[in-house]
Amino acid sequence: MPNMSLEKVKMPEQEPQVRNKNFEEVSLGYTKEQAMEEATRCLNCKHQPCKKGCPVGVPIPEFIAEVAKGDFEKAYDIITMENALPAICGRVCPQENQCEGKCVRGIKGESVGIGRLERFVADYHREHGQKKELNIEKNGKKVAVVGSGPAGITCAGELAKKGYDVTVFEALHKTGGVLSYGIPEFRLPKALVQNEVDGIAELGVKFETNVVVGRSMTIDELQEEGYQAIFVGSGAGLPRFQGIPGENLNGVYAANEFLTRVNLMKGYEFPKHPTPVKITDTVCVIGAGNVAMDAARTAKRLGAKDVYIVYRRGEEEVPARAEEVHHAKEEGIIFKLLTNPVRINGEDGWVKSMECIEMELGEPDESGRRRPIAKEGSEFTIETGTVIVSIGQSPNPLIRQTTPGLDTQRWGGIIVDEETMKTSKDGVYAGGDVVTGAATVILAMGAGKKAAQAIDEALKDK
Repeated sequence: MPNMSLEKVKMPEQEPQVRNKNFEEVSLGYTKEQAMEEATRCLNCKHQPCKKGCPVGVPIPEFIAEVAKGDFEKAYDIITMENALPAICGRVCPQENQCEGKCVRGIKGESVGIGRLERFVADYHREHGQKKELNIEKNGKKVAVVGSGPAGITCAGELAKKGYDVTVFEALHKTGGVLSYGIPEFRLPKALVQNEVDGIAELGVKFETNVVVGRSMTIDELQEEGYQAIFVGSGAGLPRFQGIPGENLNGVYAANEFLTRVNLMKGYEFPKHPTPVKITDTVCVIGAGNVAMDAARTAKRLGAKDVYIVYRRGEEEVPARAEEVHHAKEEGIIFKLLTNPVRINGEDGWVKSMECIEMELGEPDESGRRRPIAKEGSEFTIETGTVIVSIGQSPNPLIRQTTPGLDTQRWGGIIVDEETMKTSKDGVYAGGDVVTGAATVILAMGAGKKAAQAIDEALKDK
């Protein structure tokens, strides 16, 4: 009989006032007993709505059934038939909008903790599992992948399993893309990301770092070197700004710059290493998405006393995951909602304060959300020395500027066929944030997987 508890088995966590001073992982993961207990809440539905909510099609009820029996290795084998990065997805996927959002247990009570179980299985395998001998027959065909983020490494891994010689070109000195530079250590440990990338390398995938496609070489040059297909998964790393006065002052960061400095320059090991960012007593983060939450919680851990999330809409419109908002509030992040910055003031070239105005919500705009309108006479100032702008990113223009015949959106995203991820340029495919703009890890992985299938279909008879 299934366990009909209306609540998930609680995930152990560090206490908020302890964890907001360190970079260790917030959620501590299930024990074997907790995982097995949570797995018994699954009804093993015949129509499997949870699987339909997974962008990579993981056989969810099947793996959960094995967890309930205590066969964690078999559960891992089932997950990794479709998902090459389960330890990452179990931590950072927005399950509440995907697999868990479709779970019938969520109709009356909480859904099954699918993400928590996926994380447990991946962690158990990493600590106890045996590596399997790989027998991949090479087919002699070369494919290039641009970017080693979730879209790129998923595409590379899928093609490597089919026998292709795959080379991944990464612009930074560290592989992993946004998984390495954009997500803080306390949400996604860097050792875990490296472990997942190493697993892709064991399939025979080659990684070349410090290669900026569009500068070091072009897409056309890769084709001239004999790569029969190219997948572009270079992400969306170009930050957007509001265009208000003072954004060029010292002490103003784009959120992805701020997080990259902390993640890749070991700011998370402060004070062991000098922090590569300037943190003042008061920090203001403009925006309220997941990246904004990451930046705010990171600033708190680096020693800021007061960290504000400044967002022009209300609580219901906050785009970040509910879990991230909950954790941020627990850790003492202050939410200044219905507030819009209008000017950043400086002194001697450095940020001194930020002028804001209160907002109220009017009629819905084209996104369906109510449009924020400034309230006359409601101006006020926040004294701050650090401002982090987190209002979105778009793709770096290098590839589109150096690739003739590649059609792109006005905002810079590469245009693809949604079924095959094929671009307008022959032999070139694309997926992830470079196509959609900033989105989720699992959606990028789904795009990489879809592109790999299309590339294999196109090349297998050549």
